[in-house]
Amino acid sequence: MTIMDIAATYFRQKVLITGGAGFIGSNLAHKLTALGADVTIVDNLDPDSGANLFNLNGIEKTIRFIQADINDESQMALAVKGQKFMFNLAGQTSHLGSMQNPFKDLNVNSVGQLRLLEVCRQNNPEISIVFAGTRQVYGRPKYLPVDENHLLTPLDNNGVSKRAGEMYHIVYNRVHGMTTCVLRMTNVYGPRMRIKDDLLTFIGWWFHQLLAGKDIQIFGDGRQVRDINYVDDVIRALLLCAAHPSASGKIYNLGGAPINLLDLARLMIQVNGSGGYALVPFPENRKSIDIGDYYGDYSLIQKDVGWQPQVELEAGISNLLAFYRMYKEHYL
Repeated sequence: MTIMDIAATYFRQKVLITGGAGFIGSNLAHKLTALGADVTIVDNLDPDSGANLFNLNGIEKTIRFIQADINDESQMALAVKGQKFMFNLAGQTSHLGSMQNPFKDLNVNSVGQLRLLEVCRQNNPEISIVFAGTRQVYGRPKYLPVDENHLLTPLDNNGVSKRAGEMYHIVYNRVHGMTTCVLRMTNVYGPRMRIKDDLLTFIGWWFHQLLAGKDIQIFGDGRQVRDINYVDDVIRALLLCAAHPSASGKIYNLGGAPINLLDLARLMIQVNGSGGYALVPFPENRKSIDIGDYYGDYSLIQKDVGWQPQVELEAGISNLLAFYRMYKEHYL
């Protein structure tokens, strides 16, 4: 599907984004609005999430915004009616948070997802749904790159609850004939991400430290390998999978070129033009749930829908830094 195909697919279509005031959801909303889609956002504005109303700056008068939780069946029934596509990005994504408050994590990522799917089945079974999964379901990799056939051994409650959420989507595809797809996302970065603390991502916190003129704190020896996706690439994957017949009922890895954390920190400092880093011991509560080295095999989504990452890491870092220098009072 080409760029022109994407534009034609979403023009004047009704699109629902759950978690739409968050990092990925808001960037998706901006893109869909630019494509001429009729966008509705549902977000409960949980202070522990990435939700930030400033993320909708510039499109707030164009979109429809509903403050609601996905567990609210009556509100969600109204929201899903008549929608052509749903990008289901509502979720609890903090790994530490899932260990500190496991029942909240379960309620959002498992129970809430099942309730939402039932609402869709009863009110709009024709809707096309893409669910935001996570590479965390794999746990510590047995081999690299990790493909979709890798054993699932999550190390934290978040990985378990997200696995349940993704499988509910696949069950509703296989049993009820609904159009659903799962994208297992890796480290996503870009404008509008939460950077005020280390609750959700290490990358966001690294950018906070860099912008505040502090050393980037790297846990361990910094040789851990990760793959990273710029948010625009993730949005393109979402748009392709919602509309492509080959994606229905599939689970896909996203991914990018592997890089170790030392090299990532050095590149961030280089692009910023200043800064430093320090190696610090792993906190025990993080060390016990760290996955070690990880990078994903994204050949399946590349074969099925033609997706591959396009934004080079240096360019993505430059874009992000420019955004936060302009709007840092809303994020730091």
